Amino acid sequence: MFGAQRETWLIAGLGNPGAEYEKSRHNCGFRALDCLAKDLGCKVDKLKFQGLYGQADYRGRRLLLLKPQTYMNLSGRAVLAMSAYYQVPPERIIVLFDDISLEPGRLRVRAEGSAGGHNGIKSIIAELGSQSFPRVKIGVGAKPHPDYDLADWVLSRFSAGEEKRLLPALERAAEAALCVVTEGVPEAANRFNGPAE
Repeated sequence: MFGAQRETWLIAGLGNPGAEYEKSRHNCGFRALDCLAKDLGCKVDKLKFQGLYGQADYRGRRLLLLKPQTYMNLSGRAVLAMSAYYQVPPERIIVLFDDISLEPGRLRVRAEGSAGGHNGIKSIIAELGSQSFPRVKIGVGAKPHPDYDLADWVLSRFSAGEEKRLLPALERAAEAALCVVTEGVPEAANRFNGPAE
């Protein structure tokens, strides 16, 4: 329809603010969003909605890129604030985040689901009142043994070998998010789930 409002999508990358967390396993969402921003030629540097955000146009759609600055466990506050302001429904909110059930370098695209023990996702589900938002999970590897403290593990850094596998996965996570926007979750899952080519 002529003059119709452009379709708006919110893509949130999860992580913790602060230099000490920058390269931790938990900050893969931030890093993947940085890759996406670079690909789109936009900066994520405006401070509002309890997060850093930027905007880009992509194939006739408006993309809002968000890095919550609330710390991981309260990520949902920033996602809710921005999605409410721009009236973005959950099915057009894509979340990029770390997953300990996947090996470094693997991705998994899902249309919806539970938090699976991830506090950032738990917060988003609680704030939105919905599990029905697409997500791109980025593998960070399982704890080395069952007794290892989970918080210590997700805040640890990657080995040199893991980092090498991770870098292409972060780029692919950015591509997967754009694929969800233009072609839908089933196609993105079909194309990106699994290890890097």
